[in-house]
This record gives sequence, C-alpha cells and structure tokens, in this order.
Amino acid sequence: MATHIPRGFKEIAGFMHAAHDDILDALGRHGITFPDYPTFDRPGNPRGVAAAKAHPMQGILKYHGLADWEWRIAFLPSISVTNDVAYSITLVEFDPDLAEDDVFIGGQRATGRELERVKHSLNAVRNIAAIKSCARVRSRNVVAGGALRAGKGLGTSASGSAALAMAAIAAAFGQEAVENWRFVSAMSRLLAGSGCRAATGGVSLWMSYPGIAHEDSFAVRLDTRGQLADMRLITVPLDSRIGLKTERAHADAPNSPLFKCWMRNRRDEALRCIEAVLSGDWLTVAQMAEADSITLHAVTMTGGVEHKLFAWEPENITLFRACDALRAEGVPVYFSTDTGPTTVLLTDALHAARVIAHVRELGFDAAEGNIAPGAQLVDVEAAREALES
Repeated sequence: MATHIPRGFKEIAGFMHAAHDDILDALGRHGITFPDYPTFDRPGNPRGVAAAKAHPMQGILKYHGLADWEWRIAFLPSISVTNDVAYSITLVEFDPDLAEDDVFIGGQRATGRELERVKHSLNAVRNIAAIKSCARVRSRNVVAGGALRAGKGLGTSASGSAALAMAAIAAAFGQEAVENWRFVSAMSRLLAGSGCRAATGGVSLWMSYPGIAHEDSFAVRLDTRGQLADMRLITVPLDSRIGLKTERAHADAPNSPLFKCWMRNRRDEALRCIEAVLSGDWLTVAQMAEADSITLHAVTMTGGVEHKLFAWEPENITLFRACDALRAEGVPVYFSTDTGPTTVLLTDALHAARVIAHVRELGFDAAEGNIAPGAQLVDVEAAREALES
C-alpha cells in the first residue's frame, strides 16, 4: 500500500520514484540483494519477551522532513554510518495482565509524545502479530562506558528505535523472525526514521520517497565486506542551548526554498556514495558527509518564516575551522552533524590520535569510535541486569 504524498510534492514524487529505481538498479549490478517482506500465518506470543541492542548512526547523506508522519517516510533516500561510541539496550515483555503499556527510558517513565512514539511502534508489531497484550518496556542509552555525555544530535533516537523494534519482533514472533533484516529495518523506522539504518548497521542506505510502500522503505547495508574498516568516528558531544527537537526540524524543512533542490540532487549523490563505499573510498564518503551537513542545516535554517531554526552552537564553528586547519597540515578529517550541534569528525586510523589531541587542546570532550554492527538480540537476563544497574 502506497504512503502519503504531501500537497505540492506530487510531481517531484515521480522524479524521486525514478531515482529510487536507478538506485535499485545500481545495487543489483553490485550483487546487493534483500529478502522478501514476510507474511505471518499464525498469531504471535502474547507473553513473549526479548531484548536487543543497537548503535546510533551518523548521517552521511542526511534527511529531514517526513512525507508521511504515521509511517515515517522520508522525502529522499539517505545514507549513514553506525557509531560504536554508544548504544541503546531495550527489553520488551508482552503481558496480557498489564492494563496499559509501561515504558521507562533511562530510568524515567515515558509520557507525552515520547510514550506515543513507543506505543506506535509496539502497535505495529501487535497488529501484525494479532495480539492485544500491553508491554513492559525498559530502555537505556549508554555512551562510551558512561564517560561521555550524549549531547544533542548523536543519533540515540535511531538506536533506541531499532532496539525497540527488534526486541518487540523477537518477543512476538521468536528469534528467527529477526533474521529477515528487511522486516526489522522497516519496522525500526516507525519510531525514528533513521532507526531503519541503525537496524542494518555499518554504512546503510535507506530507500525512501513520497508515496513509497511501507514494506519497500527499508535500509540495506553497503559495506558488507568491511570496506571502510579503517575509518574512525571522533565524537564531540555538544548540548543544544535552544532545547532543539528533531520533530520541529522535520516539520520546518519541507518549507525551505532549498528543499526540492536538495531532493533532486540526491539521486546522483546516492549513486556516487554507493560507489565510494563499495570501493573502500572513505575519504569521498567523509567529504560528502561534511558537504551534506552544511546543506542539511541550510535547509533547516530556511524552513521557518518568523522563527528560524539555528541548530548549531558557537562551538560548532570552532570545530569546523579546526577541520580546515588540520587539513592544511595534511590531516584528512571532515565534520558531520545531524539534527543538533553534536559533531562527529571522520578520519582514518592513522590520524585519529592527532585529531583527538587537537580537539582536546581546544577544550572539548572527544571519544574515538569505529563502525558498529546492526541491531542484535541480547540475553534477556543480562539485559535486565544492565537496565537495573
């Protein structure tokens, strides 16, 4: 079933559909395939329990704006890389005796929009599983062993979304159900769109355009042979002084006069990025991440009329200039920011120590990370212990 095409985007939706077909052709030429979307002929387990772990992602080719908010469909395809500097761990336990969903995130009871988004993901699994049980959900984000704060823009909503979806699917259908990564990725999109890429891990491409069917909007991992294993992700956490909310950025972005231009450029950018990843060209991938960080924020800052959304903080300019200064000294390093000021500096193993030292000399916290795997099931009792500690 096709998803919603917003008013004013019907014409460009056709262009993006054609771009989607070109991307599928490119994947096919490289031998990248994906499983069929599954069907289930029996009800799920009304008392199932499972736990999962997933890592946050950092955008390479970014996205903002949702063509369909219920199904969290993006206007354009996007590519990101998972970052092992942090992870989310989530336990889902269906219980017919519960009167309502009982959700705690980071030790705090979820309420309002936060709870609504979790319930939306749970409801999607319950509908497919034909079960009515409410769920007990416990989730926590862990950053660099607790030594580094998350800041705003690290991508933990994506890791939380992927961990929730995988745990809920395994609880309802059993562990074998999560072997269909297309299904897990599509369902991981329903709390936070980028969750679909966190689910598949590594450098992943999320296929999306206005009107795409739910089952066709999922992520596929590109670096399946470790082509970018030498790349390092230096995370510099920064807080948002304006209390930035990602959903506001999604709402503003399609109003920007730059937005449709950004969409039209994405086909060629995606094809170029796919080729770079598959050939192990981390430098091109990093350069594209930096360029699209600037474009993302240009779109964000021009989406409002009376209230402009300036997501960067003054510290960002210091870090961006630091990248220029280091490159002038022959150190290959490029910045990437998503929704918020937290910055990830992309470099290689040879230069990571030099980049971290320079960032710390400027007075910032920093932690080195590697490319992380996709979402994985974890032992339920070990998850309980970790969530209660």
